[in-house]
Amino acid sequence: MIQKQPICPQRIRKIEGSFAFIEHRFLQNGFFASLSLEERSLYFFLALASDRRGLSCYCYDKICMLNGISADDYITARDSLIDKNLIAFDGNVFQVLSLPEKPFDDSPGPLVSRKDMARHDPATICRIINKSFGREP
Repeated sequence: MIQKQPICPQRIRKIEGSFAFIEHRFLQNGFFASLSLEERSLYFFLALASDRRGLSCYCYDKICMLNGISADDYITARDSLIDKNLIAFDGNVFQVLSLPEKPFDDSPGPLVSRKDMARHDPATICRIINKSFGREP
């Protein structure tokens, strides 16, 4: 076994204040590899932004700005993370969920369906309105 020693012992991380975590299983069990770059970016953002129960309530435009992604990429990544049972979203609040047993779990997200999301999500509604006026990005 390789003996690991800190390269910069004066800079060892400490937990001070709030703390975000991602299970090591996320990498070991293939969840990381199963996600697109946009999905990873959104998942890590939500994990960092969430409280101890995995809850956060950033609006889509702030998430897009901080992640450097378009509203369409955000919607696609969000819906995919819901479909993969990694997050839940009720239209206002996100929850980073405990990891399922394995990646690619096809069960629907626990809080809302894609059909409900298309009717109630502000980003989707904005996109539909812009498209109807011929203002697609």
